[in-house]
Amino acid sequence: MDSDVILSVPFMHPDAQRLVEEVQAEYVVRYGGRDNTPIDPQAFEPPDGLFLVAYRDGVPVATGAWRRRDDVEVFGTRRTAEIKRMYVTPQARGTGLARRMLARLEDTAADVGSEAMVLETGTAQPEAMALYESSGYARIESFGHYRWSPSNRCYAKRIARISSP
Repeated sequence: MDSDVILSVPFMHPDAQRLVEEVQAEYVVRYGGRDNTPIDPQAFEPPDGLFLVAYRDGVPVATGAWRRRDDVEVFGTRRTAEIKRMYVTPQARGTGLARRMLARLEDTAADVGSEAMVLETGTAQPEAMALYESSGYARIESFGHYRWSPSNRCYAKRIARISSP
């Protein structure tokens, strides 16, 4: 939609934090508790990360972020970026905003040399799994804070830029 704009903001920006709290409330409903993955706000500062907020008519309605994860190897590379805090408010769902946010995350991570995107989600988020699978993500071995959980699902996608000779 023409009224949507996606902006880079600091992790601690009030709009970012409000939406992070909304997604945490959704995790409580879906999983019975908050996401306790350790998060360092500095991990989302360029060039090693990025935090984005999407605004619709000036109202914050979605977030998406990535941080470098050179400890996760996929597709023969450790130049990976991990997606975090993908969230679209209920009133903005079904409009393609999540897909646009995902594309922006992939592009910005590739722009700074990441070769693959990785992420953790769970079986209580079937719409997230469907988004990632329909966007070219493949299931990979579990990693991260919840790798032990039977509901954990991890995905990866190659995003490396192809160099021209």
